[in-house]
Amino acid sequence: MAGTETSSPPPHRLADLETLAKRKLPEHVYNYYRGWAGDGQTARDNCEAFKRYRLLTRVLRDVSKQDTAVTVLGSILDLPVVIAPTAQHSLAHDDGERATAKAAAALNVGMVVSSWASCSIEDISDAAPVGVRWFHLTLQKDVARNKALLARAEKAGCTAVVLTVDQPVARRLKRTGKLAVAPDDWSLPHMTFGDAPQRGTVSYGEYIYACMKQPITWDDVVWTKTNTSLPVVLKGILSAEDAEEAVRRGVDAICVSNHGGRQLDGVPATLDVLPDVVRVVGGRLEVYMDGGVRTGADILKALALGAKCVFVGRPVLWALAYQGEDGVRQALQVLNDELRVAMAHTGCSRISDITRKLLVRESCAGCHLTSKV
Repeated sequence: MAGTETSSPPPHRLADLETLAKRKLPEHVYNYYRGWAGDGQTARDNCEAFKRYRLLTRVLRDVSKQDTAVTVLGSILDLPVVIAPTAQHSLAHDDGERATAKAAAALNVGMVVSSWASCSIEDISDAAPVGVRWFHLTLQKDVARNKALLARAEKAGCTAVVLTVDQPVARRLKRTGKLAVAPDDWSLPHMTFGDAPQRGTVSYGEYIYACMKQPITWDDVVWTKTNTSLPVVLKGILSAEDAEEAVRRGVDAICVSNHGGRQLDGVPATLDVLPDVVRVVGGRLEVYMDGGVRTGADILKALALGAKCVFVGRPVLWALAYQGEDGVRQALQVLNDELRVAMAHTGCSRISDITRKLLVRESCAGCHLTSKV
């Protein structure tokens, strides 16, 4: 576990945070957060995809003020950013998800609390009583446990439920050097129940995976919709066909995601498939995206291609490891500042001004630009 933060200068770019965090994290924890599937092609391409789109500046407009607020599932965010569901924040910092939630609330961005969190949803809500917070539900084989988790999420003030749908089988992460940590000694207050073996044993880790329902199907999506009054978000949609099915099943929102390249290597970058998903959905549900967002300009590009907001995962963990709650605040502030600058240069005073007309796409050959995106 990482210790508490020391006073350090704020990062100028999110891209610097990984290096700063690596200096503080144990190698096995860094490897876990950094991990990817296969050779890491998809994980890298998520970031590279943003470089394939260029911004067109618009001039002589009054952009003395920028309004970056957006409404997602009825909640107003001051920045179109949601902290993605990521596991075990206490491996990065002693305060774990409590620190992350405080930072998210301070800047009024959303946060999805993972089923794999090291702090319970109740402890997180006590630490940060205000803020837009959703619960990521890992479905269990035991239906009663799923109902209990949904009830806990609602009671703790969560305003949506997120299902990760792109993990049909357990995966093995790859990273140069040691493989990542196993859950044998994790604190998992949403994944352990009265019959759990003692933490720190191999049987504890086996118990965690044995209790999970894998794979989940569209019937499980319908079950979740039926058993909660909260909106349901599907995270892990890549194909237009699955997006259309989500509409048909009455889902409230989807997040275009390839799990940060941690599940199947060789799938497309999320930004590249986002336009097709948005086109098929046609405004019938909200569309978000994650994967590769590292700058405010990246946020603008994703919004220009139709995303309502973006999810940010690894950079938040790096910021947490770097300087705890303060580090996460700084990272979110960097995104805020960068987005405002990008909006000003592209002639946008509010989020609704951001359209596809602001983008040109680099050709496959890389030698010229085409306005068709």
